[in-house]
Amino acid sequence: MALLTAPAERSADPELAPAVAADIEKFERVLGDYLAGRVDDDAFRVFRLNNGIYGQRQGGHNQMVRIKLPGGAVTPDQLDVLASVSDTYSRGWGHLTTRQNVQFHFVQLERVPELLRDLAAVGLTTREACGDTVRNVMACHLAGACPAEVLDVGPWAEATFRHFLHHPYAQRLPRKFKINFSGCARDCGQAMFNDVGVVAVSRPGSDGRLEAGFRVFLGGGLGANPHPAQVLEDFTPRDDLLVTIEAVLRTFDHDGERNNNRRARLKWVMDNLGVDEVRRRVLRERTLLLASSTWPGGVPALVEALGDEPAGGDASGAPARTPVRLVSRAARSDYERWRSANVVEGAASGTVSAIAHAPLGDLTAAQFRALASAIRDIGCDAVVTNRQNIALRGVEPDRLVELHARLVDAGLAQPGAELARDVVSCPGADTCNLAVTQSRGLASDIGRALEEAGLADVEGVRVNISGCTNSCGQHHVADIGLHGVERRVNGVSAPGYQLLLGGHLGDTEVVFGQRALRLPAKAVGAAVVRIVGRYHEERDAAENFTSWLERSGGASAVAASLSDLDEWPSRDDRPDYYIDFDETGPFSGEVGEGECAAS
Repeated sequence: MALLTAPAERSADPELAPAVAADIEKFERVLGDYLAGRVDDDAFRVFRLNNGIYGQRQGGHNQMVRIKLPGGAVTPDQLDVLASVSDTYSRGWGHLTTRQNVQFHFVQLERVPELLRDLAAVGLTTREACGDTVRNVMACHLAGACPAEVLDVGPWAEATFRHFLHHPYAQRLPRKFKINFSGCARDCGQAMFNDVGVVAVSRPGSDGRLEAGFRVFLGGGLGANPHPAQVLEDFTPRDDLLVTIEAVLRTFDHDGERNNNRRARLKWVMDNLGVDEVRRRVLRERTLLLASSTWPGGVPALVEALGDEPAGGDASGAPARTPVRLVSRAARSDYERWRSANVVEGAASGTVSAIAHAPLGDLTAAQFRALASAIRDIGCDAVVTNRQNIALRGVEPDRLVELHARLVDAGLAQPGAELARDVVSCPGADTCNLAVTQSRGLASDIGRALEEAGLADVEGVRVNISGCTNSCGQHHVADIGLHGVERRVNGVSAPGYQLLLGGHLGDTEVVFGQRALRLPAKAVGAAVVRIVGRYHEERDAAENFTSWLERSGGASAVAASLSDLDEWPSRDDRPDYYIDFDETGPFSGEVGEGECAAS
């Protein structure tokens, strides 16, 4: 489990640390010039975003600070600093994102340099976490601990992060650029809807042994027009992976749209030129990249040092055949329920992994510190998951009872990972300029409705919510997906949601959810309860949501069974229908100008 040896080294890296320090010094200098009126708003906005500092809905000097956690990896020292940041600069808590970042809101612009120095002291950076840059590099949260993996992709994600941080081609791209790694075709790392998705695969070698390498996909994306990623070539050897990713990046830089922000992602280049032509250009770029001073050919030194052998694999690169499994849910005590829902067994080292459930992805300062303490005492690793939880890996089985007790004390022991209650939400209109609705408030209401209906423990169904069409909450790839919309009812605006059903990932394929119907925000909880309840009652043994949905007639048939919920009472009868969650006044569908929207 080499993944977490890398982040702690960042602050001592002879090349990286001085560059990050220079970033902070420059930010402080440019900020001073901006506040003095010597730098105009547009130039400062681009500069600020490239440093991971994002404007908020509230305007003024309120900022969101996004911190990159490559591969989701985070150390105890870093968790302690994140706790301090939440207390010192923010509102007492931080937010885990679906892209394995940590965000803090309501940070005052003048205090950002001080905050950045606190982060740099433990090897954390916000550089290129926003803006038209190479964003945080993601990986499976069980990389290095999953017995189904072909390679441990954690060190590869770290090496990719290091290569592209401050890379000259990564600074002023046509649009943002996202890279995700998965250790096997199950695609827990979500490779199939990103600009570059990397999946570890194997092929027979000339000596009859299996050679482990990668299959690279490109041109995927979510947003209002989701695109599945397309395969570049059947097999990319380990020596050629980084140079292949750089070739994709350079092709995007050369051919991406710079005059229309809404059609600037790599997926639109694929549409404009065609998949075959983009492949041709990428492979030609890769061949000629040898002439560049940034040529990253060969296995990165960091990967060589850390190793990428699969958990449970052998020297041939073949994965173990024992699948990751969840233990039986026929449980009674709180500990048994937690272990059945949140613990994954089967790593070759004899350890297990446990998920600390953070509802809505929120962690208070006290919870950051409690996790840091538990990780030190129990001797495990921590990785942020793409469902906004914390995976604790490398736990000795005889320490599980102790770990559970520590998580209970921290308020992180709810059996929730991968169950219906594990609702994912973007920040929504709480802080985002582009959000139409209060997605976080809806997520809490859905959780309440499922608990009251006795359905919160149903496994095999994922609920994801975005406050607008941009899919920061990844609603397109959820079993039950929702995005905020403005409804015009009785002559006034009201909060609503578009329901999508049947999105999923797996076997190096992605299926985006199908539109079902639009609902009043205050009726969504009832709709989710009905859907989850039907799935729970009608599914065959071990049947997944996708199979049940197809057998039930698809999204349109399920939508028809919910049509009675798309009814709007008068404002006199139900004034709450015209007020969004966590709001007190009438709903307004007005949004601000986005700085970093998906597309």
